[in-house]
Amino acid sequence: MSRGFRNLIVSVPTERLAADLGNLPDGVEVVVWPMDGPAPRDRFDIVVPPYMQMSTVLERLRDVPTGLVQSQSIGYDGVAGTLPDGLVFANAASVHETSTAELAVGLAIAAQRKIDVFARDTAEARWKSRFSQSLADRRVLLLGYGGVGKAVAARLAPFEVHLTVVAHRARVEDGMPVHGVDELPALLGDTEIVIVTLPGGEATRHLVDDAFLARLPEGALLVNVGRGSIVDTDALVDHVQRRRIRAALDVTDPEPLPQGHPLWALPGVLISPHVGGDSSAMAPRIARLVRTQIERMSRGEAPLNVVLGG
Repeated sequence: MSRGFRNLIVSVPTERLAADLGNLPDGVEVVVWPMDGPAPRDRFDIVVPPYMQMSTVLERLRDVPTGLVQSQSIGYDGVAGTLPDGLVFANAASVHETSTAELAVGLAIAAQRKIDVFARDTAEARWKSRFSQSLADRRVLLLGYGGVGKAVAARLAPFEVHLTVVAHRARVEDGMPVHGVDELPALLGDTEIVIVTLPGGEATRHLVDDAFLARLPEGALLVNVGRGSIVDTDALVDHVQRRRIRAALDVTDPEPLPQGHPLWALPGVLISPHVGGDSSAMAPRIARLVRTQIERMSRGEAPLNVVLGG
């Protein structure tokens, strides 16, 4: 129930986000603070840190009373170790799912249809026909069925793939049969494309290891838009070097991938630098989420998407 509006102090990291918030309830003060210096107020009701800089800025809130830290990312692995005691942390569910799913399908198409190779041909003015694999009719295993996974599944439907979904536990969700992760050994041998959308953390670390990759058939494609830590990078390098596996990766371990790392030079590897959510779809969606949090907290209601604290 609404308990009436109250004054709020909200910090956002950019002038653009401040402008995108539009009309807000009376009594809401929006402060632009990129968190590159001391806090401009002695307390905040909501703090939105800079995108993709969580590990380096949360320390600035240690002595600043704050009602809610609103992330601009979905993932929050590692945040618990840097979030000052007593703070409540919300992730950005609803902001990046569409854009990340779009990139996942794009990476799969690019790798299957050799678009990365054609890009190199274009740069060298070389006209060379190359046979490629379709996405249509491929046996695709989607590993993860949260917000991003569901968005990927929806976008794969028009491509006429044979889709198998795997998540932490077996279930039927909205008519979709979901296999449990314990069933992976029996499923991988018949899989041509794996798309990983799982979150990071110890529970998923190196789930895609040497044994996982060894069960995939020759020429299989691994697409990862989840977290780099899910894949054992050394095992992946080994399988790609032997031309057993191909990879299209938006996330890597380590990240950023350093110069000279073997993944950069291996044929059959396509890399994008963790840009799944970094598209034109982000700005209006993060503004909508922050505005919703402001309106809810102004009315005395609990914020959405709280994943730590609270």
